[in-house]
This record gives sequence, structure tokens and C-alpha cells, in this order.
Amino acid sequence: MSKGDKKRAQAKQVVREQLARERRRTVTLWTTVGVVAVLVIAGLIGWGVAAGQEKATAGKLTVPSTAVDDGTAFARGTGPVQIDVYEDFLCPNCRRVEAATGPAITQLVDAGKVTVRYHPIAILDRLSSTQYSTRAAGAVAAAAQSGKFFEYHEALFAQQPPEGGPGLDDAKLIEIGRSVGLTDQAFADAIENRTYTAWATKVTDTASSRGITATPTVLVAGKPLERPTPEALTAAVGAAAA
Repeated sequence: MSKGDKKRAQAKQVVREQLARERRRTVTLWTTVGVVAVLVIAGLIGWGVAAGQEKATAGKLTVPSTAVDDGTAFARGTGPVQIDVYEDFLCPNCRRVEAATGPAITQLVDAGKVTVRYHPIAILDRLSSTQYSTRAAGAVAAAAQSGKFFEYHEALFAQQPPEGGPGLDDAKLIEIGRSVGLTDQAFADAIENRTYTAWATKVTDTASSRGITATPTVLVAGKPLERPTPEALTAAVGAAAA
């Protein structure tokens, strides 16, 4: 073989090796693309299933077995005078009224003078980025179902988040529950699965149909208490009893 032929043969060998390397790179590339595509599709399917399950849970009306007043409130006491409290857990005025009148209400309950019905409504969802009012109302329902409504109600107001923010996340709502003895998994599951979201909507719609347009709204024997102070509350209860 002449020197020229030898060089041409070497050049052809180099070209063949380059083509082989290109083919190997192409196969590797498309294999990788295929694997990534499969993983992406699997992830989308998994997300879709989870989202669908959460949507289905949130859309199903589950009424706490402990609820009264057509399943829209939770009661304390068994006295003859009825007090109805409509409140939103994101409402700063609700927290102030609860702090001011709470001890007086407890005294009236302990004295056997009143039955208090708490209606957790959600009219301030627009003031949080996570529909906190609805989620908090649902969390209270879960607490009531586990026998700790009032304890959780008090603890939730004590840690009320500011308006305009995200509100408390699910983990914090569950943590507050643990602080009042709600350690059962059913409570945590109800919060994470949005078990009582549709219920919170029903309670809010029912309140609206009754003419409740603001929180807090306190009714004593069906009559609005214009200034919900301890003195006004006690006087209204006395007048209703008389």
C-alpha cells in the first residue's frame, strides 16, 4: 500500500469513529429525553390525582356531628337565654370582643343562665392569600369533632395572624391543636384534607341568609347587641331572662 493510500485509509477510519461517536451521543440524548418525559408525565399524573382528591374532599359537605342549629354552630352551656356569636378568625374586632366578653360569657355559662352558640363564618378570605378564614373555620370544626371546640377556639384567637398576609399554615393549625390536647391523627387529617371546607361555606351562606353582614355579631335572645361589652352582655341576658 502506498503512502497516499495509507493516509486515505487512516482518514476514513477517523471519520468512521467520529460517526460512531455521534450515533452513540444521539442514542444517549434521546434515551435521556425519553426518561425525563416519562418522569414528567408520571409527576403530572400524580399531581392531578392528588389535586383531584383534594378538590373532591373540599367539595363534599361534611357536617361535624357535634354541630347544632342545623349543623352551623357549636354550643356551650344549657341555660335558658340564647346567645349567638358570629365570628371570623381573621377579624381583629372578633378577637378584641372575645377577649373582653369571654370571661363574662364563661360566668354566665357556669351559672346556668345561657346557651352560647358560636358560628365560625368566613367572610374575610379576601384579606389573606390562602383563604385563611375558611381554613380556620374548618380547623375549628375538626377540633369540635374531636371534643375540643372551645379550647381550640380560644387558642386560635390567641395566635391570630394579621390581615393581608398568608394566615397560619396547616402545620401551625395542627400545632395549635396539639397545644390543647388534639393529638389524634383524625384532627390533622381533617385540616390537611380540607374536610370541612364545604361546611365553612355553608355556615357563611346560612349567616348571610339571616342578615349577618359583619363580624363580630352578637345576638342575645335574637336581638343584636350594639356594643358587645361585658356590662352590656350581662344586662341583655338579665333583661331576656326577666
